[in-house]
Amino acid sequence: MKIVISDNDHVNLAQEEAVFQKAGMDFTLYQCHTEEEAIQQLKGAEIILNQYTPLTRRVIQALRPELKMIVRYGVGVDNIDCVAAAEMGVQVCNVPDYGMNEVADHAMALMLSLVRKTVTMVNYTKGTDWDYSYGVPIHRIPGQTVGIVGMGRIGRTFAKRMGGFDCRRIAYDPLYQPGTQVNGVELVSFDTLLEQADMISIHCPLQPCTRDLFDLAAFQKMKRGAYLVNTSRGGIVNEEDLYTALTTALIAGAALDVTAKEPLPRPSKLLELENFLCTPHIAWYSEEAAQEMKRKVAEEAVRFATGEKVLYPVNQI
Repeated sequence: MKIVISDNDHVNLAQEEAVFQKAGMDFTLYQCHTEEEAIQQLKGAEIILNQYTPLTRRVIQALRPELKMIVRYGVGVDNIDCVAAAEMGVQVCNVPDYGMNEVADHAMALMLSLVRKTVTMVNYTKGTDWDYSYGVPIHRIPGQTVGIVGMGRIGRTFAKRMGGFDCRRIAYDPLYQPGTQVNGVELVSFDTLLEQADMISIHCPLQPCTRDLFDLAAFQKMKRGAYLVNTSRGGIVNEEDLYTALTTALIAGAALDVTAKEPLPRPSKLLELENFLCTPHIAWYSEEAAQEMKRKVAEEAVRFATGEKVLYPVNQI
């Protein structure tokens, strides 16, 4: 089978090379950033390893009938039209279990930075003065309520970590009925989570039903001293409404590792705010997680190419 990598910004492809060489296969690397580039350069590909290239209905249709499989580097597949792929008999897979600990850890780090005002106080101490009162008020974490949006692998991992802080943990996930429990976490409605949580961490996928889930109406329902962290997908938080919420004290602070457009366009009103933290979509990353993801992407492609059952199907064909 003809295997291609549509785009890749990693330092090297040693993991992929090792997996494919062991299977007696090879691949070709491209750097396609647009639909047009994908259509022109990937023609004839049967398996595509995909990072950011937009694999839309138009692209998939143009690459058929040769194209049979797409494997996404990572968890999210919002740059792939999975519905169109299923209609055209193209298998889509991802790697949902490679960086659970890293994302949960990063969400924790951002949450603690907000609640303890760590970044604010580091910058103030380095640049201005030695004065703790600049950070007033700060509240203790035990006894507060943390809300988790999405109880998949990463959401459950984050919830487990927050259990060590003696917090009340509540979660919203449309797959679970409010009033039930998952791993000791109480499931509630979305509105209840907004109204009761002192801290909210987002761990749901970007879908039509979650796009702009956190808009002005949602922020108006949150506690005035609440904090929001998003390490999932940028489109879930409406950034214009977030700016309004942060500048009118609807919420106390927010931290994003993901934005609707990446990199976050500059100049950015959000970046000017002291109660806004931002990291460059790094939550997934550790050396170990990166190597695991790259290996698993290649292994999934080999399974498909050799007629084995894939482990991480996103769509059903």
